[in-house]
Amino acid sequence: MGSGLLSSAPLPRGFFDRPSPEVGPDLLGRVLVHGPVAVRLTEVEAYGGPGEDPAAHTYRGKTPRNAVMFGPPGHLYVYFTYGMHFCANLVCLPEGHGAAVLLRAGQVVAGAEVARARRSGGRPVAERDLARGPARLAVALGLGREHNGLDAVGRGPAGAPGRLSGRPAGAAVVLEGSPPEPGAIRSGPRTGISTAKDTPWRFWIDGDPTVSPYRAHVPRRRNSAATSVGEAPRS
Repeated sequence: MGSGLLSSAPLPRGFFDRPSPEVGPDLLGRVLVHGPVAVRLTEVEAYGGPGEDPAAHTYRGKTPRNAVMFGPPGHLYVYFTYGMHFCANLVCLPEGHGAAVLLRAGQVVAGAEVARARRSGGRPVAERDLARGPARLAVALGLGREHNGLDAVGRGPAGAPGRLSGRPAGAAVVLEGSPPEPGAIRSGPRTGISTAKDTPWRFWIDGDPTVSPYRAHVPRRRNSAATSVGEAPRS
């Protein structure tokens, strides 16, 4: 399955130039490639714009932290949360609007050994757990603070659009991949947030083993790590 997915065409920028609740379910089955690792997305969460979605980082407007979300669509918004994790999003809507889709989970379809080494230093990790959850997905793909703002609308080398071979080091691209049948897509409340918690903007492929378990928000005791980032919305 991997070779066919990796030879599929890159998604155009216009794909992301839509409201995040429309982009979210359409991202399922697509493949995000970063360096030697590729992940087929199986679970995402959409977050709206300023004044629209209290759970979004952009709810109160543009800041230095969320500036990438107000940039062109198709770029990665990577943020640090709870003093220990990075999470990756794909920016939606035209420049200036401030919306994105959080990448929650996926199946590693290329570079599994690299992803496993990043996740555990080479110790055994079940295949379904390599990118199961937003922090694990970011680690598996090697995404960190330095990749905030990276353009994920790329072109493969001439004659081989979207292939891993020949791509510049550190480049990112979202490929067409293999979307699921519409009947296999499920939606429900977003995970682990306290505001707008019932908004059904979490989307996943039904029955896929890499989808992360749903967890309702549980109030956390504030400590030095949590205080440094606040109760971070997910996108």
